[in-house]
Amino acid sequence: MATRQASAANDPSANAQRDSDGRLQHLITLEGLSRDELTALLDLAQFYVRAPGDLPARDQSLAGHTVANLFFEPSTRTRVSFELAAQRLGAEVVNLDMQSSSRVKGETVLDTIYTLQAMHADILIMRDAEPGLPAMIARHVAPHVCILNAGEAHLSHPTQGLLDALTIRQHRADFSQLTVLIAGDIAHSRVARSAWQALTTLGVKELRIAAPEDLMPPAGEFAGATRYGDIDAAMRGVDAVMALRIQRERMLHSQIPDEASYYRTFGITSERLNLAKPDAIVLHPGPMNRDVEIASDVADGRRSVIQRQVTNGVAVRMAVLATIVRNVQARRQLR
Repeated sequence: MATRQASAANDPSANAQRDSDGRLQHLITLEGLSRDELTALLDLAQFYVRAPGDLPARDQSLAGHTVANLFFEPSTRTRVSFELAAQRLGAEVVNLDMQSSSRVKGETVLDTIYTLQAMHADILIMRDAEPGLPAMIARHVAPHVCILNAGEAHLSHPTQGLLDALTIRQHRADFSQLTVLIAGDIAHSRVARSAWQALTTLGVKELRIAAPEDLMPPAGEFAGATRYGDIDAAMRGVDAVMALRIQRERMLHSQIPDEASYYRTFGITSERLNLAKPDAIVLHPGPMNRDVEIASDVADGRRSVIQRQVTNGVAVRMAVLATIVRNVQARRQLR
């Protein structure tokens, strides 16, 4: 934990997301958030969770606010869940088609942000392949504007990390008794990094990462995690396993593994799942490549919580939006 705290203190993204009073004004990374802050977000998200078939939770926490979705990379789950979360909290929502935006004409990202800010968009949700972009923008926006990171290069996906932690907590509340495995393309995965940040801060008993040698992150990353090159050894006795897809878009063509070989040596199959605890759950952040990183019968099986992750994604994003806006309002009231 001391290593994590030290790295957070030197992390420019972690520093950029807080206001002068130490409150979260933006959510760029889970690095630097305390266990109490993470738990408060998970508790609020759980408040917003509804059972299948029930009407979704709604309130007016974001009434009068305008949310702009700026997705410079493809997205289905994250973009739609942020849109639904904002609408269910009473916000106006604008979705920008970035392929037809002025950025393709040469406009800088900051000029796009300033334009939206001038139109009174005060919550900007961003996904981009450029490392460091959300933190840079957070330093340039007006004091009342919030930046939420919806996926930054291979580095960070904080709301995904939160929804994964919430899904695991719903299975077993005590993180200190859990062994969790993240398996697949760890090296290129922002999901894996945010899940590691969340789970280690929340005090998981053991976090394992398993990947072929070419897809394992460099030494020094994922501090405290146990590394495995053998998926069968990594699966033994785990309480939860998260499968990750191969991030082809972040590799050279020559680096992309053969799918059949990868499935044979690293795919999460029902036979491999039997090595885990009998009540172990299976997660996947999506999109899935069936019968590559995960077998279809596992993805659709009784131990899969993949659809619950999707449901939890809306609740988590509602919790983040409500918390960030509440923090900004609190700062205004103190002035």
